[in-house]
Amino acid sequence: MFKNHLNIAWRTIKKDKLFTFIKIGGFAVGIAACLLIALFIRNEVSYDQHYAKKNQIYRVVFQGEIQGEVMKSTHFQLPFADALQSDFPEIIKAGKVNTIEIFGAGKRGFRLTGKKENTFEENFILADQEAFDILEIQLEQGDPATVLTEPKSIVLSKSKAEKYFPNGNALEQTIFLDNDTSTPYTVTGVMEDVPESSHLDFDFLLPIEDTNQSWTNQNYFTYVLVNPNTNIQELEQKMTLIVEKYIIPAQMKRGRSANFIDVLRTAEYKLQPITDIYLKSDLKMQDGLKHGDVKFVWLFAAIAIFVLLLAIINFINLSTAKSANRAKEVGLRKTIGAFRNNLVNQFLTESVVFSIISFVLGVVLAWVLLPTFNEIASKNMELPWSAWWFAPMLLVSALLVGVLAGLYPAFYLSAFRPANVLKGKLSVGSKSGKLRSGLVIFQFTTSVILIIGTLIIYRQMDFIVSKELGYDKERVVVLEGTNILGNKIESFKEQLASLSQVKSVTSTNYLPIDGGSRNGNTFNVDGQDDGGRGVPAQIWRVDYDYIKTLGIQLEKGRDFSKDFAYDSINSIIINTKMASELGLQDPIGKTLDNSGQVFEIIGVIENFHFKSLKEDISSLSLVIGEDVGAVSVKLEKGDPTEALASIEQVWNRNVPNQALNYSFLEQEFAQMHEDVQRMGKIFNSFAIFAILVACLGLFALSAFMVEQRRKEISIRRVLGAPFKNIYKLLTLDFLKLIIISICIAIPIGWYLMNRWLEGFAYRISIGWEIFLTAGLIALGIAIVTISYQSIGAALLKPTKGLRSE
Repeated sequence: MFKNHLNIAWRTIKKDKLFTFIKIGGFAVGIAACLLIALFIRNEVSYDQHYAKKNQIYRVVFQGEIQGEVMKSTHFQLPFADALQSDFPEIIKAGKVNTIEIFGAGKRGFRLTGKKENTFEENFILADQEAFDILEIQLEQGDPATVLTEPKSIVLSKSKAEKYFPNGNALEQTIFLDNDTSTPYTVTGVMEDVPESSHLDFDFLLPIEDTNQSWTNQNYFTYVLVNPNTNIQELEQKMTLIVEKYIIPAQMKRGRSANFIDVLRTAEYKLQPITDIYLKSDLKMQDGLKHGDVKFVWLFAAIAIFVLLLAIINFINLSTAKSANRAKEVGLRKTIGAFRNNLVNQFLTESVVFSIISFVLGVVLAWVLLPTFNEIASKNMELPWSAWWFAPMLLVSALLVGVLAGLYPAFYLSAFRPANVLKGKLSVGSKSGKLRSGLVIFQFTTSVILIIGTLIIYRQMDFIVSKELGYDKERVVVLEGTNILGNKIESFKEQLASLSQVKSVTSTNYLPIDGGSRNGNTFNVDGQDDGGRGVPAQIWRVDYDYIKTLGIQLEKGRDFSKDFAYDSINSIIINTKMASELGLQDPIGKTLDNSGQVFEIIGVIENFHFKSLKEDISSLSLVIGEDVGAVSVKLEKGDPTEALASIEQVWNRNVPNQALNYSFLEQEFAQMHEDVQRMGKIFNSFAIFAILVACLGLFALSAFMVEQRRKEISIRRVLGAPFKNIYKLLTLDFLKLIIISICIAIPIGWYLMNRWLEGFAYRISIGWEIFLTAGLIALGIAIVTISYQSIGAALLKPTKGLRSE
């Protein structure tokens, strides 16, 4: 009997190739979309799952309230980790990690002893031995107990060791960083490459050699390994003792006011599980690490479920659409003795066969699309062919989906009465018209919501790219790794400035892009009682040409000038946000206290965006200081090719043994929002998948209606009904369903996208034109989809519809 069911299923597939293609194709598209989304979600949630003691590893987060705003930070004082380990027995180890460029992390020149060429390398970080142990870094060469205990040592990743020491003998080799031949570093270890699914990304590991035991400088991430079964909430509460024991005495020694001390007493420490760092970190932490967004994970999971539901709905509609063709078959089978359960088994077998074929094609389609999807998502995902669970999971899913999708058609078709069928009195679907209409409304409501989301995401991305930032990012070339120049930096700048294609030059790595240096401090108006709270602000070390090169506008006062000797000592320029938060109406000439150092305000610049547009502009100050990590060159108008060639010539004269590395500030700004743009592209891709599947569903219902009304249409044609009347007859009901879908989708789409836009401090407003455009697109898609069946039915020869009468 089963073999007979398979034969009938195969005949059904061959009998109507168009419907078979649409039924299997729709399923396959839905399965491919679900599979790709599942791979993406699996990759996102896999971050930091590789640690053997992942349930015991935490990162410390500071949380406090300043002037009514909750502030969070992941940077702590150098002695903080040691205090945690010594004062709290629940903490087995506490380690420090530094990713700040001014301490030697980030990008550096790398050179082998005996070689002249320098290579520009990225992904340097600093860590102590405890952090090395907590983060379970695996060594292939070296002693894991002492690998970071010696100064001027360096640990290389396996891939970098193979690059520079292909003979496999990297231990005890010496290298130079930043062309400083007076300070050799010794390779003390070769570690396994850091997994891609790690929130920390590094290839070079340096020991922490900072000896500043101050409790006022915060530069280090702190990771802790706690005892199993530790009550984390109780430990967090106990950790506040650090404030009373160490921080408050240090601040009182600096002369902080009683009000400031009271604010410190409200501070809290939170322990963030290491598995939450990638997906669940607050943007306010500004840790500079790579992050995902758990909201997108849930969003894509919802899309995957909807796409699969739409595909199943299509299967049901397509099966019932052809029910009239199967009616006589059912009637004859019942007449010759077939029981209903035999017919149910037959139709379920057909459904499972369709499902298995669809799954096979869906997996193939996902495999074909995966390279493109990896490029869009900036991932390196693969289908887990070798995983023991992959093939069984697909088979079970195919069987389960096939049975679930085939239940309704099976019981519906098997319920036909033989007498009515054989007498030609079958009225198909009269009881299920509302159900089918509801399914179409569900499908197109989902589609319209996705269209609305696509339009809003596109407009928000365009808004970000074109928004006025408060500085001029165009034609600014950022030369990286310029700390390799050493004391030649001023001469190098002068040589660049003398080029005819160059407008101005500035030397600092404090730039309004990701990867630029950052330095947070608290400022008070000198001699003014502000309640002791102070204003948290960035303090950037720049040179005299910084404001001019980046095109930042001065609102009040003046720029730094070499004509004023004290500018290099105690002059400061603040932005309008900082002036407002300090409560200064006329800030010029006022003095600010920063950790005991007093600055005089000589200028106020307009606010400019130096963080992602997801975040509001915050307080910022500029002081004259040395930071030679990057040199920015403002080019004159025209083709930059010639200017870049001239810049490279100057570079080669000063650093003949290292290639020039540069980028454009405009490109770096775009990369700040690359994650949002990437998620937008992924969203749009799957929106297209869902809309395609929904169109197949509408095609299914229109085919069903045409099947039902074929004789009616033929009679109308015989009686002289024109083409337009029949076309209108067949399309009007569908358009009503689409309009209902649009009306339902608009408030849902508005709510969901408004919530999404809340993640941006600067965002577009959602206007009525977006919903009008989405509605017109949905109507257009629906009309095109319906027209295929409607036009075909309206042009059908009446004799074909009435030949059996």
